[in-house]
Amino acid sequence: MKFLDEAKVYIRSGDGGAGCVSFRREKFIEFGGPDGGDGGKGGDVIVTCVDGLNTLIDYRYQQHFKAKTGGHGMGRNRHGANGADAVLKVPAGTQVFAEDGETLLADLTRTGQSACVARGGNGGFGNAYFKSSTNRAPRRANPGQKGEEMTIILRLKLIADAGLVGMPNAGKSTFLSVVTAAKPKIADYPFTTLHPGLGVVRIDGREFVLADIPGLIEGAHEGHGLGDRFLGHVERCRVLLHLVDAASAHAGEAYKIVRGELEAYGVGLADKPEIVALSKADVVDEKALRQQAARLKRAAKREPLILSSATRFGVTDALRALAAEIPVSRKDRAEETAAPARA
Repeated sequence: MKFLDEAKVYIRSGDGGAGCVSFRREKFIEFGGPDGGDGGKGGDVIVTCVDGLNTLIDYRYQQHFKAKTGGHGMGRNRHGANGADAVLKVPAGTQVFAEDGETLLADLTRTGQSACVARGGNGGFGNAYFKSSTNRAPRRANPGQKGEEMTIILRLKLIADAGLVGMPNAGKSTFLSVVTAAKPKIADYPFTTLHPGLGVVRIDGREFVLADIPGLIEGAHEGHGLGDRFLGHVERCRVLLHLVDAASAHAGEAYKIVRGELEAYGVGLADKPEIVALSKADVVDEKALRQQAARLKRAAKREPLILSSATRFGVTDALRALAAEIPVSRKDRAEETAAPARA
């Protein structure tokens, strides 16, 4: 399945049905009076969060969604049927924005959560509604109200407890493949990872979700490399694991570049708890490893972890450090991240 984390969709709710002008005409019944029914309500456009989805790929092939029009009223006080709703199914973590891309309409973080983003028009009144003591035979009825139409943007931000950040080829995908059952693409060239990946980590009887995003380079916030568009997938993470390649030219400089991109991105990423680790410890000699660790310590102002995903050296310590920053109760985390959906 291809990964798609943003989609632009045109939606339109249904128009309300028109009211009916009708009079009761039956044999032997005098003064039958008005009996025109009301029109039905137009269908709503609803975005709902369902289980079993992890991408917005369905909206690459269908971008127009229209709810049904309400049925028209009929004689004998028969009301029109309500129009069917248009339901957009999305994965957990999807945000719904207006066309400007900044106005948040709904933030769906839990399966089963839904939001109405366009309401259907109300049905018009039939002439029976306008009957009064002074107007016994009204010959008027209302048309149904028009529905709403707009373009919305669906933006997926993966729900994960911890996130991996670092420069390209820092060993993030290898780390994910070692500690989870995920099978990301791994190769010896930069930007092997082209879309985020998720995996479930099990350590000391606990479980948490770990997210891997494509590597960041200097100027990513200006669109260099793959840019910073994937950083949205670690916005919801409680803690970041910052991997720095021990074989890089200068571990301290590599760390500062990524930190600069996190600060430029904003939304509090730079303020999240961070665990710093020097990865690929098996590809350099002991002297170079000590030198790189010292550089990283000066840049990060903390003692970095040393690990090697290939030999699994230090991996358990890194996972325990991540688990210590993640609440034991996922229920508490869900309550904190859940945002009230638009009614």
